[in-house]
Amino acid sequence: MKVLKKIGKWLLIILVILNLAIIVSGKTYIYTAVANTYLKGRSGPSIDEYTVFEKREVASGTPVSWHHSKYYNSKKIPAEALKTVEAMQSIAYVIIKNDSMIHEQYWDGYGEDSHTNSFSMAKTFVSILVGIAIDEGKIKSVDQLVGDFLPEYKTGENAKLTIKHLLTMSSGVNFDENYVSPLAYPAAAYYGTDLKVLTDKYSVSEEPGKTFKYLSGNTVLLSFLLEKATGKNLSDYASEKLWIPLGAKNKAFWSLDHENGEEKSYCCFNSNAPDFARIGELFLDSGKWNGTQIVSAEYVANSIKLADLADATGGKQQKYGYAWWLIPNYKGHAIFYARGILGQYILCIPDKKMVVVRLGKKREKQLPTEDHPKDVFVYIDAALEMYGN
Repeated sequence: MKVLKKIGKWLLIILVILNLAIIVSGKTYIYTAVANTYLKGRSGPSIDEYTVFEKREVASGTPVSWHHSKYYNSKKIPAEALKTVEAMQSIAYVIIKNDSMIHEQYWDGYGEDSHTNSFSMAKTFVSILVGIAIDEGKIKSVDQLVGDFLPEYKTGENAKLTIKHLLTMSSGVNFDENYVSPLAYPAAAYYGTDLKVLTDKYSVSEEPGKTFKYLSGNTVLLSFLLEKATGKNLSDYASEKLWIPLGAKNKAFWSLDHENGEEKSYCCFNSNAPDFARIGELFLDSGKWNGTQIVSAEYVANSIKLADLADATGGKQQKYGYAWWLIPNYKGHAIFYARGILGQYILCIPDKKMVVVRLGKKREKQLPTEDHPKDVFVYIDAALEMYGN
């Protein structure tokens, strides 16, 4: 009994010290993180968490339904691929071919109208909005200085930063991109309540435009810049310039850092598989939707072209454009895709006129030599085997 009391006493002391450390450091968002992960039996975020955060509506307009191909759901997911689909806890697998819905499948109670988190696919959406703002003349070009919009980037090393550096993940800003540490930028941005204060703590520490380094804060800076350039919050601009013109069936929700606050632009755009597929179809058709140019063909082409940067080893990076992941040659196909941390994918296969959307709760580890999660290739191969002819 005395031993148990002693253990209890020391546990209490440790808890008091930890709480004091959290309060003194100002990192009280850790309480929110723990409440929404470990206390719910998880070690990380959930695809359904948009309901626990403040959010802003991304309004839809007149819906444009997907035309169903005459081959709609005529094929089954191959048995080997289905093992991965199920093991990775997929909730949606949708294939568009020749502008028509050809396959649609859902699991675990989710459906065509379910809202789940896009996670980092949202980075791609922000990039598209940058392209639209350039088309409108609200931004001069991708080479315009960030300091023209954000005063904290007018002086010193910060003054070298351009929009292109942010789009291509070559900013040189010292964001600490760590998905394990609760003290790093991603956790603080996701569970914290003031993105601007958080992001202002970081600055350019390496020469921009030289080396690819994936940093969520780059997209947050782009969203701040877009607000200054357009005079609108990110959700309203996305609604007006993207979601309504694309004929999205359902309104979307973008999670905020606090009530009436800033969008968590690097993640947290919540929608469904058929509406996400519209983003892929838009880029498959060089920025057009039903004959209307939404974003310029030039911006689309540059977005899915390898950025001329070094990778971490000093060689040429072979995987990224303007917030699109690239697989330049996979079995003869040049593939580009958007992705999120739990296996959210919009996969585009231009030569087959196919868009594949997979949503789920898990993804396989990245291949160290390619930086693409292994399951990406399973979803591509399954779509090609089913409807690639």
